Amino acid sequence: MKVLLSPLDWGLGHTTRSIPVVRALLRAGATVTLAGSPASLYIFREEFPELELLEAPRYDIRYPSRGSEMPLWVMRNQKSFFHTIREERKWVETMVMKHGFDRVISDNRFGFYSKKVPSAYITHQRRIAFPFPFGFLEPLGMLWHQRFMKHFSEVWIPDFEKYPGLAGKLSHVRSAQTHYFVGSLSRFTSPENPDAPKETDILAILSGPEPMRTQFEQKLKKILSQIPGNHEMILGCPGEKLTQETHGNIRFYSHLKTEKFAAAVTRARKIVARSGYSTIMDMLPFKADCIFVPTPGQTEQIYLAELLQKENKADYLSQKSLNAETFQKALSSDHVLEYPEAPESAGLLERTVSRFIQ
Repeated sequence: MKVLLSPLDWGLGHTTRSIPVVRALLRAGATVTLAGSPASLYIFREEFPELELLEAPRYDIRYPSRGSEMPLWVMRNQKSFFHTIREERKWVETMVMKHGFDRVISDNRFGFYSKKVPSAYITHQRRIAFPFPFGFLEPLGMLWHQRFMKHFSEVWIPDFEKYPGLAGKLSHVRSAQTHYFVGSLSRFTSPENPDAPKETDILAILSGPEPMRTQFEQKLKKILSQIPGNHEMILGCPGEKLTQETHGNIRFYSHLKTEKFAAAVTRARKIVARSGYSTIMDMLPFKADCIFVPTPGQTEQIYLAELLQKENKADYLSQKSLNAETFQKALSSDHVLEYPEAPESAGLLERTVSRFIQ
């Protein structure tokens, strides 16, 4: 059974959450080929050096410099989005014919499906969060997304079926389309030594498209340099020359492989990161104490950060309010990011993968 899989290239979250899916496919006996942007392929090459890699059409997303411009930015870029969707549609069909793929899996790539073979679509955002006061338009957003999802044989939802799960209203939507909850998707497992000494006071994890990623980096550098302690920062820049540098009380890594990344999280007292859904799922196995700072203008990340704060599982700070004073205040509170999985949740991904490739 030959499977072609590709994640969306809006940041690295879709790539990292695809890793457990690839592992499940390999355990089930599938032959897997991975496709994506150069940054995605860099991650995949580290994790699966034995697998074939293909460079797929790219969305090349670059966010506006101010979050308030996001709605207008979406409207301006619709033509580019639909062009890429058409390109990836043609590309997938060509690859299916050329390589004889039996199945196609897309992590949130809208046009990455084939009419010739069964295709699965991975998303937690079945409902697209709209900013206040435009919440009444969310049903239209659902119809817009459904327009793309209907082309796929089935939808895989990285969450738990019992509401609110991890994504609340974003993932729990009534739909007639064939869908399966596959649980939390993280490349990490629970740490072998969760009680290891906390040698790092604050670990900052950066992610997401530019220029927002760089803006977050610059702001955190300034704040952490004012806070006593030993801090680390993973810049989220795979493939860049910087591997490790230390400035003042902060140690910087351009990128860390899975094992070293897990070790960095395990030894940190506090995590500060974007509230991207993949980051949230990655922090679950560690039961990490997190401060989440949503990307400005990303209503999905704002909703998730607010949801976790309401459930007393994490702290939430807006980037606008983020400074040394507010950060110090957030450091004084303790949280545990965890989700009590029901017994029936065990093996959700494995069962879904096995059924799909059979």
